[in-house]
Amino acid sequence: MSLQVTAISAFRLTTPDSERLARFYAELGFAVGKREAIDEDEIALLGLTRGGSRLPLHLGGQRVDLDSFDDPGRSYPADATAADLFFQHFAIVTDDAAIAWKRVQELGAQSISTSGPVLLPPSTGVAAAVKFRDPDGHPLELLQLATDSGRSWTGTHLLGIDHSAISVADIDASRRFYEALGLSVRGATLNQGPTQIVLDGLPEVEVDVVPMLPRQDTPHLELLGYRTPIGRPAGRLEANDVAATRIVWEADRDELLRDPDGHLHLLRRPDSLRRR
Repeated sequence: MSLQVTAISAFRLTTPDSERLARFYAELGFAVGKREAIDEDEIALLGLTRGGSRLPLHLGGQRVDLDSFDDPGRSYPADATAADLFFQHFAIVTDDAAIAWKRVQELGAQSISTSGPVLLPPSTGVAAAVKFRDPDGHPLELLQLATDSGRSWTGTHLLGIDHSAISVADIDASRRFYEALGLSVRGATLNQGPTQIVLDGLPEVEVDVVPMLPRQDTPHLELLGYRTPIGRPAGRLEANDVAATRIVWEADRDELLRDPDGHLHLLRRPDSLRRR
């Protein structure tokens, strides 16, 4: 039986201190829910032997879970770059990137981009973008969409999560992997030049960007295939490692998948998701 996913239901970040990290996201504009134990069946799916707890965050219609495990894993690599194959961010839509970036700086986040929000070409559908890291090192992006982007978001300040982007070694192999899960390609581009250099904080950049859409297309997944520079392999990430960000997909079974580069994906049946 073929495996198909229908939608992204949550993003999960591993943290050694969920209370501290929750304060950062709350001050950024996320709503914080009540702590809950991670189910034993999920612990088993993740390949861990001890338990953990979860603090759910909400922004718009999207959910981000902060997971802490009784058996802590490795910290986020201090010298990581956007091209490294363990890179994975989620992109937050804002109605004003400059104001949101000022707030991020006030909270002491570490910048990835070298000069704040970068103005992007109209053809991208994005007016401005900037990348940074939360206190644990997880990368994030702020996106201010162009008024004629065709994507509608309502509200002010932070509006929701548009996508998660992952760095991959072989863009064609990764595309085939995700197409086999039922995702489709839309509007692939080759990004390069001074704007991308500033956005990624790298000395030179040439990167293929391939959006992969599930049936429910927001949020979606984007593949980042860096031609230059060549990123470091991730090695084997375990779910309790801080760099092991997980996308939770609504699917027809409960399973933990690793993509060709080791990124973790947790598949959950709808009834499993309702029990959270």
